[in-house]
Amino acid sequence: MNSEGWLLVRAGGRRVGLALDQVIEVLDLGPVYPVPSLEPAIRGVTASRGRIVPLLHLASLLEGRAVGSGGGTAVMVQLGGQRLCLEVDDAEEVLREPGLPVPRDISLPFAVAVARQADGIVPLLDLSAISARFSEAAIP
Repeated sequence: MNSEGWLLVRAGGRRVGLALDQVIEVLDLGPVYPVPSLEPAIRGVTASRGRIVPLLHLASLLEGRAVGSGGGTAVMVQLGGQRLCLEVDDAEEVLREPGLPVPRDISLPFAVAVARQADGIVPLLDLSAISARFSEAAIP
């Protein structure tokens, strides 16, 4: 499990954690340019620091269906040799504690661990699994 910590974000009314060692930056989302895709989570591409990067809507990804747009915030992550942005409602805080094992009786998509917070269990996502899911998708 991640030793650096987790960035807790809100996506579609749900809190999730992103591994800090894969987070590059949190940014205000600029213009989004749609690209053809059958995957509802692929919103298109956006520009950041002179680069064109794919944009995934995190809430749609977690729900498996289109659930609207995010809150104008994006988290740029590095997955292997590829950068991509995850559209979220908000980036909330950094959690600097190790994740706990995912309870066997709970189904949490893409969770590699969980954190216990005052408002319940927060899934800590395996961004590599997210990347693998889209390796065959039409992401530029």
